[in-house]
Amino acid sequence: MTKDNGQQSPDYARISTATAMSLGLIPGRFYRGAKNRCANLLIHHHEGCAANCAYCGLNKRRSGAYDEKTFIMVQWPLFSMDAIIEAITITMTKRLKEETAIPISLLISPTVLKRDDLKAMREAGADKIGVAIDLATPELFDLYRGTGVSGPHTWENYWQTVQDGLEIFGERNVGIHLMVGMGETEEHMVSTMERAWNLGAVNHLFSFYAEPGSTLENRPQPPWPVYLRVQLARFLLEERAVPASSMSFDNEGHIIDFGLRHEEIMEAINLGTPFMTGGCLDEDGEVACNRPFGNCLPGEKQWNYPYPPNEEELTLIRDHIFDISPD
Repeated sequence: MTKDNGQQSPDYARISTATAMSLGLIPGRFYRGAKNRCANLLIHHHEGCAANCAYCGLNKRRSGAYDEKTFIMVQWPLFSMDAIIEAITITMTKRLKEETAIPISLLISPTVLKRDDLKAMREAGADKIGVAIDLATPELFDLYRGTGVSGPHTWENYWQTVQDGLEIFGERNVGIHLMVGMGETEEHMVSTMERAWNLGAVNHLFSFYAEPGSTLENRPQPPWPVYLRVQLARFLLEERAVPASSMSFDNEGHIIDFGLRHEEIMEAINLGTPFMTGGCLDEDGEVACNRPFGNCLPGEKQWNYPYPPNEEELTLIRDHIFDISPD
């Protein structure tokens, strides 16, 4: 691990704390034996990110040196690519494909890319891309990522990249990140998840989890029952083909009917899988990018479980998922 003394990609990269722990590059243990099954790397340039997304720890207006800023609430230490390659025998996209048979997914920034860049990524060996739309409505996107924070990103461009990506990478090989707790209703989130799914993309859900020192450092996480209901709605949309039109919402946009019989809803809940982290899949079709404890602290009550919830955790979920909490 090194400080940023001018070292930049492609010779250096930042890796998540969980990845560094898994590779034995820093010490640490995971709660309940959770496994980090994906190596997460960030391209690194010493000037930092040019965007100013209000909730992001890498926000250019956030105080402190760029190389000391957290991202999704954890440090991303800087390592030489030689050190990373020694630990995992891979490098950036082309070498990953040349030297291994693992699936490769790239989380991209549409603002700095063109359609031809997506083609080049595909030709270099990338199997999937992720597009961090994050916000469930165009108004919230603009408020927190666009003109509201003097940022460069636009809702239209991000969705156009999703469509371009689907044409280049194929159906279900594009994922969108969505973050619950930014002022949207559950109905908004269900609508946006359905839009992505109907286009051919998959939905990867996060809970808002404030970065200290960021513009939104005092904003709380969404109520746990709200997040549970959105997770279950995503599962039903994608795994049980339940359309949003079959669901019912109250005047505040809370889900009050999931569009299935109660026994079917309880069967889905008891699986536990709707509440596990969603992400890119490995060669066996299992979630590889599970980001252990990426948007909550370890404990029985998880906003994303990086392992199947046990019976005690399922009891908590069953006891709270139907609570309609005040916003």
